[in-house]
Amino acid sequence: MRRTGLLRSWTVLVLLALLAPHTAARDGGAPIAFEDIAARAGIAFTLSNSATGQKHIVEPMTGGVALLDYDNDGRLDIYFVNGARLPSLAKDDPVFANRLYRQTGDGRFSDLTREAGVAAEGYGMGVAVADYDNDGFPDIFLPGLHRSTLYHNRGNGTFEDVTVPAGLGSDDVQRRWSVAAGWFDYDNDGRLDLFIVHYLVWTPAADRVCPNPTAGYRIYCDPQYYQGLPNSLFHNDGNGKFTDVSAATGIADHVGKGMSAAFSDYDGDGRPDIFVTNDTVPNFLFHNEGGRFREVGLTAGVSVNDLGRPVSSMGIDVRDYDNDGQDDVLVTALATQTFPLWRNLGRGLFQDVTHRTGLGVATVARSGWSTGIYDFDNDGVKDIFVANGDVQDNTEVYSTRTSRQGNSVFRNTGDGRFVDVSALTGDIGRAALHRGAAFGDLDGDGRMDVVVTRLNEPAAVFRNVSPATAHWLRVRLVGRRSNRDGIGARIRIVTEGGREQWNRVTTAVGYASASEPTVQFGLGASGTAKQLEVQWPSGARQTMADVAGDRVVTLTEP
Repeated sequence: MRRTGLLRSWTVLVLLALLAPHTAARDGGAPIAFEDIAARAGIAFTLSNSATGQKHIVEPMTGGVALLDYDNDGRLDIYFVNGARLPSLAKDDPVFANRLYRQTGDGRFSDLTREAGVAAEGYGMGVAVADYDNDGFPDIFLPGLHRSTLYHNRGNGTFEDVTVPAGLGSDDVQRRWSVAAGWFDYDNDGRLDLFIVHYLVWTPAADRVCPNPTAGYRIYCDPQYYQGLPNSLFHNDGNGKFTDVSAATGIADHVGKGMSAAFSDYDGDGRPDIFVTNDTVPNFLFHNEGGRFREVGLTAGVSVNDLGRPVSSMGIDVRDYDNDGQDDVLVTALATQTFPLWRNLGRGLFQDVTHRTGLGVATVARSGWSTGIYDFDNDGVKDIFVANGDVQDNTEVYSTRTSRQGNSVFRNTGDGRFVDVSALTGDIGRAALHRGAAFGDLDGDGRMDVVVTRLNEPAAVFRNVSPATAHWLRVRLVGRRSNRDGIGARIRIVTEGGREQWNRVTTAVGYASASEPTVQFGLGASGTAKQLEVQWPSGARQTMADVAGDRVVTLTEP
C-alpha cells in the first residue's frame, strides 16, 4: 500500500468528504446505530503488533477476528488473532497470544483460550473458519508470518493442531507471509478446500529503511520495495488431508501481493470463482473452468479502478448490493484512492460504479481495512460497514491526515446510491487504528453486530441498537451432498410485491477475518417471505413458501 499517499490537494478532499454527512441527513431513512459493549461483555483483548520504532512492514498488517459457534450451543463466540515480539518473533510473552472468548449466555464472554488450546504461536495475521471435515463443528485456519496453523475442532470444546498431518506443513505454507485465507468447495465434491493469500517476501533481517522523503521521519515501506508471492490452493482429499494443487490448477502461475480473498460464482456457471485483492498491483479474478482457473481480472473489469490504476486493495466483500441476482464487488483501499465498487453487469463483466453510487466522495479521505455488505437496518437492501485506520501510525508528523480514524457505515438508499451515516451511528465513530472486522448476530435479536480489532487498543464489540421496527429472517443451512456449512449456496427470497433479495453463504468476509455462515435478510415491513429458494453447491434446489419472519430457519439439504 502506498505509505505516503498521492500528491493531491487535501483541501479539495476534505471539502468533498464533508459533503457526505449532509447528503445522509437529507436521506430521511431509519437510523443505524451501534453501541460498543466490549467492556461490560467481558472482552479484554488488545491487538498487540510489537511496534518497535523500526517500522517493520509486518507491524501494521495484523488483526484478523472471527465469529463462530465453536461449541454448537447456538451462541456466537469470538476468536482474535494477535501479533508477536519482533524482530526475533519470540513466543514467550502471553501478551501476544491469540484469544478465544466463549459466549456464556448472559450477554458476557469468558476467555477459554487455554482450555481450548488455540493460543497459537508466531506473528498472526488472519483467520479462516469452516467445518472442513463435515463433522458438525467449525475448524480454524490461521495464516501468519512464516507460520500458519490448522486447528481441528474435536467437538468437546478443545482443538488439535493438525497442520503437519493435514499436509499443510510444507515450506510453501510455513515459510511464506500469509495474510488471509478462505474456505470454499471449488470442485463441488462436498468437501471444503483451502485458499491461502500470500503477500510479500520479507524477513526481519531483510527489512528496508524507508524515511519519509519530505519530513525525514521513518515510515512503513511501500510494498514496491519487496517481491510478491503466488497464492496457494489446497484440495480437501476427504481423509483429513489436503493436497497442494496450486500449480495444477493454474493458481501458482500468478504472482501478486495478496491481502484478502472472497468467493462467488459471479457468472452463474455453477462453479465458485476467486477474487483476490492485491496491494498496489492489479487484483486477481480467478475464473473456475472446472479443474483449472483462468485469471480474468482485467477483462472482467475488477483488476484496476476506473482510471486504469491499481490501488492499495485490502478488504473485500462480494455480495449482491442491488438485489438484481448478481454478486457485486467492494474493495477497501487507502486515502485518496476511494473504495472501489464494481457492479456485476452479467456476461462476466463488471462496471466501476464507485462515484455514481456516492462512495467516491464518501471514502476518498479514508483508509479502509475490513468490510462487509449487510442489511444493518433490515429494510431489505444491504448497507456497508468499513473498519478504518491509516497504515502509518505517525501520519500526523508529515501530513494533514490523521492515522486514527473512525469506522464508516454507508446506508443503501435502495435506488443505487449509498449515503454516509457514520456520524449518526453511535460508538463506531471513535478514532483508532482499526483492522479486522467480523459480522454476525451476537445476541439473537435479528440485527447484525460487528466485532472490530484495534492496533494496541482494546477490541470493540459493536452491538446493533438500530430501532427494531423492521422484520428479518435468518437462514442456516446444513449440507448433506454439499459441504455441511452450505458454503457457496445461493439463497433467494421474495417478499411483498414480488421484491427479490439474493445472498450467499460464506465465512470469508473483509480483511483477514471470518464471519458467521448464517445468512441474514431484512424483510422491512413484511413479516413473511412469500418464497425462499436455496441453490445448493451440489446443484440441488430447495424451496419453501410463506416463511414467517423474525426467526432463524434451519434447512437441511434434501
